[in-house]
Amino acid sequence: MTNLVTKATELVYQMDNDQLNQLVEAVKLKRTHLSRQAVRGFNVNDSVKFTSRDGRTYTGTVRKVNRKYIVVDTAQGGYRVPATMLTPVSETA
Repeated sequence: MTNLVTKATELVYQMDNDQLNQLVEAVKLKRTHLSRQAVRGFNVNDSVKFTSRDGRTYTGTVRKVNRKYIVVDTAQGGYRVPATMLTPVSETA
C-alpha cells in the first residue's frame, strides 16, 4: 500500500492546476463512497467503539443512523461520529 501512495504522490507533483482539481473531485467522490459504505454497516442498537481526537476510546450504542454520521450514546453522553471512525464491538466479548 505504501508503494501505491508513493507513486500517487510522485504523480501529484507532476500535475498542473486543472489536473489537481480533477484529482480533488475524485478524492471527494471516493470519500463519499467509503462513508456511505460504512454507514450501511451499522444499525440502531449496534454496539460500537470509536477514538476521539484527544485519544480517548468510547464504547456505546447506535441511537441514529444518518447519511454520513452515526449518533452514538455512551456513558459520557451522545456523540455524532463519522461512520468511518466507528468499529463494531462483538457482543460475546
